[in-house]
Amino acid sequence: MPQVPQVRHVLDVAAMRAWCSLALEALGRERAEIDAINVYPVADGDTGTNLYLTVESAHQAVEAVFAGLEPATPALPEVMRAMAHGALIGARGNSGTILAQLLRGMSQVLADDRIRDADHDGPADGEALRLALRRAAESAREAVAHPVEGTVLTVATAAADAATGVDGDCGDVARAAYEGACTALAATPGQLAVLGSAGVVDAGGRGLVAVLGALSQAVSGDAVPVRQQQPRQMDGYARVDAVPANALLECSEEHGVAGPAFEVIYLLEADDRAVARLRTRLDALGDSLVVVGGDGLWNVHVHVDDAGAAVEAGVEAGRPYRIRITHFGLGDVHASRGSAPPRERAQRAVVAVVPGDGLAGLYAEAGATTVPDRPGEPPASGELVDAIRRAHAREVVLLPNDAELRHTAAAAAEQARSEGVRVALIPTRSAVQGIAALAVHEPDRRFDEDVVAMTSAAGATRYAELAVAERQSWTMAGICQAGDVLGLIDGDVAVIGSAVPETARTVLDRMLAAGGELVTLVLGDEVPDEVADGLERHVREAHLAVDTVVYRGGRQSALLLIGVE
Repeated sequence: MPQVPQVRHVLDVAAMRAWCSLALEALGRERAEIDAINVYPVADGDTGTNLYLTVESAHQAVEAVFAGLEPATPALPEVMRAMAHGALIGARGNSGTILAQLLRGMSQVLADDRIRDADHDGPADGEALRLALRRAAESAREAVAHPVEGTVLTVATAAADAATGVDGDCGDVARAAYEGACTALAATPGQLAVLGSAGVVDAGGRGLVAVLGALSQAVSGDAVPVRQQQPRQMDGYARVDAVPANALLECSEEHGVAGPAFEVIYLLEADDRAVARLRTRLDALGDSLVVVGGDGLWNVHVHVDDAGAAVEAGVEAGRPYRIRITHFGLGDVHASRGSAPPRERAQRAVVAVVPGDGLAGLYAEAGATTVPDRPGEPPASGELVDAIRRAHAREVVLLPNDAELRHTAAAAAEQARSEGVRVALIPTRSAVQGIAALAVHEPDRRFDEDVVAMTSAAGATRYAELAVAERQSWTMAGICQAGDVLGLIDGDVAVIGSAVPETARTVLDRMLAAGGELVTLVLGDEVPDEVADGLERHVREAHLAVDTVVYRGGRQSALLLIGVE
């Protein structure tokens, strides 16, 4: 009987891109849980959010490389360097900064053709991945002024150790690294007293486990098992709802890790000698010092009582920018120097993601601060946070208007809350649901009542869209061919047609079969007014007592958006 050849797993460009996407997705799912167990070095409940924002920046950098070279494909070293650079410039918090250095350490190996034993465009094999994980763990320890066991550094070292003991391809190495990290993570409460008292594992280490699990899945194609046991067991993860935030804070203070009052982060352009002097200076000023980077660009993170002195030390070393100073428990106190006195905040605002200029105008007329959702370029959480800041309100209702933005919007909301803004995230999955929510928005009533009314209006609105199939594929409605018009209802393909008017009528009839009072049509640039006129006439004649409103959406990814309330 002939033997079936074994598939040899390698880390190539496609796997690297998938790793970045899967890591972002994993941290999005686990962000809130990681935040909830964040007790060391400061119990400020933001480790999961910081890791998500760091990987989001890395993901954007990787996607930018692919977009800039289409239809060609970038080489593995280029993708790895982009991932590391994106993480460096977007690193947030202590754990995010360390993760950026871990990726930089991997990049130093995977971008070296001599180590990879391959041509410039070739993939990395198991040996190269083992070396990359080892260099990652070593470089992360070198970046931390005073390494502490029981943290993400311990987990990274254990992952590298486990990988070293495996003689196999990238799939075997990545899986071993993940399993080694899981074992090390479970042991962290016994290594760090504050974790043991709180009954939790290290938050940064748990985030790294998620990232390594994504690496294993990207290389092998097999999802890793979710490992979660009961709280206060040294051999498993603590459940979030078992550890109140005030208990974490009390444990942190009891074990003497409350620390200085400010977190200072900035990017720094400086040479190696100046950074060496900066490390010595900042180490004397505070703790949790992490300086990562190289080749003239660095990310500096430190906890201090004298934030001004930490910034001045950066000025003496080179050119600091993107300066971020956070008072623990109070949010950002300033993000740039020499800013004007703040204007008075409004009581409440709405921030919405909208596709197309037409809807942006409509939302703006209703008083919302808008964030554009360009075709193929979804907004990052940083853009949403900036929009929340622009709204300059004490209370903000956030409308993502896209199911794919749920993790991004949640991370942005958490960041804004850390800055003292009360944010309610309404999980709208389409711009037409956002229109329905905005229609019942009343800023003068109580915040909770306003959010409930807007959420109810959005939830009562079914949504659909028409798009053109790019290739042959299987759908819920059967096989579609390239060029077919697809009618998606509540996110699933329900109708396959050959023309926009006929497909839209079929979609409308299906949606209105369950009842409805108001139909909203949002037309893309490619759809003529005659189509809207015909659909209005069809609704009027076939569905009594149903009104129709039409908006021009401008350039948007969908040909037509439909809402039924």
